[in-house]
Amino acid sequence: MKINMHIATPAAGKAQVFFTAPGSALSKLSLNEAEVAYASARIDKKASVVAIHQHPQLRWVVQLSDKKTGTAALEAARKAGHTLYQQLKALEVAEVILQNEADKDAFLAFAEGLALSAYQFNRYKTGERAPKYSLQSIGLHSANLTEAEVTELSNLLSAVFEARDLVNEPLSFLTAEQLSAEFRRLGAEAGFSVEVFNKKQIESLKMGGLLAVNRGSQRPPTFNILEYKPANALNKKPIVLVGKAVVYDTGGLSLKPTAGSMDSMKCDMAGGAAMGATMYAIAKNKLPIHVVALVPATDNRPGEDAYVPGDVITMYNGMTVEVLNTDAEGRLILADALHYAKKYKPELVIDMATLTGSAVLAIGSVGSVIMGTAADETFKALQNSGEATYERLVHFPFWEEYGDMIKSHIADLKNIGGREAGSITAGKFLEHFVDYPWIHVDIAGPAFLDAESSYRSKHGTGVGVRLLYNFFKNYQHGA
Repeated sequence: MKINMHIATPAAGKAQVFFTAPGSALSKLSLNEAEVAYASARIDKKASVVAIHQHPQLRWVVQLSDKKTGTAALEAARKAGHTLYQQLKALEVAEVILQNEADKDAFLAFAEGLALSAYQFNRYKTGERAPKYSLQSIGLHSANLTEAEVTELSNLLSAVFEARDLVNEPLSFLTAEQLSAEFRRLGAEAGFSVEVFNKKQIESLKMGGLLAVNRGSQRPPTFNILEYKPANALNKKPIVLVGKAVVYDTGGLSLKPTAGSMDSMKCDMAGGAAMGATMYAIAKNKLPIHVVALVPATDNRPGEDAYVPGDVITMYNGMTVEVLNTDAEGRLILADALHYAKKYKPELVIDMATLTGSAVLAIGSVGSVIMGTAADETFKALQNSGEATYERLVHFPFWEEYGDMIKSHIADLKNIGGREAGSITAGKFLEHFVDYPWIHVDIAGPAFLDAESSYRSKHGTGVGVRLLYNFFKNYQHGA
């Protein structure tokens, strides 16, 4: 879906929102004395979004508390955007103009929260069941706001919507081959190249992890290479993104239970979706950075000649892996992609995956866990972006003792380490396939939600796109 976000001038008859600074007097707004008194009284009672309609004119005053500062204040602004959306939806307002009387960053966060709240995935709704309402246009009016800033935000939000759409699509549509087709579409729209290896090419490369996971499927895997290399790129060596794209995960022969587990496993490609959408945002906004994204894609099924617990497989880098659980498949396909990344001699590699339930048990759905071998300042920069976008990150320890938990008696490695520290042992498994600065991001918690969480939609959230875009926009090369 698309929302028309643009610079606009307030006009009579258009729904209008006054976004005001915490604690500011409302008397300077174009409101009469009674409206100012009403809005002030409601704000004193802790309301942040106050309707002051005089039919047919629809108007709101938004004023946030001054108790929150910094990134927490920006998040409060996004949530206020969600509160406004609920009221717009109740009145079926298709077009709204936001007028800024406060800080520009808070105003843009407010607009961001409003737009993200308006996301809908209605492709499979038919006839009378299809929703009749959608917010179609958001006009922004601010003295110090440029068209370029509005376009940048609009492109970023479109990228998040693309990621959400991909995660929400069922396997009946989004096979590995179709995901590749969607990447090609995004590349054509935004201006990045897409190369897709088919099964025969993957076999010729001997990507044993990806091929093993695919053995139970009747549908072929793909290996996707997305690249954006502008002429003005600031980095001499590329940054490589790696995204897990298990388009559907049954667990293989280590079959998942259905309720609360397998029923949502169309989301197991959220890492790959985030990387494709991030490439879209970077290219669309022409960031001066050379970035490559690698996305191995397959489903994981128990049929055909499926790999089984106890099998030993040979990975793309030549290492052998004893498979003790076929539901620990994501690390197998990521490992092949991480080894492939070496050919670029990258400045930095970031992988993103819905990898472990252990990450969810550790910190829930309100954040993601990170670990790896990059410099401390690079981790800190990514965490700062996590705070700025409220896609927050917890840096887990990566001590060598965790590596002992994935040693195998019959192979070089085993693909699981046991119940304890499961997200870290998964990361330690991946470490064997890297020789460059690297950050692993486990997004299993926030990637797919069972219920709406403010502007984070129910089901696919598009997590990772805003985080990575902010990181790249502020990236110091060589950090």
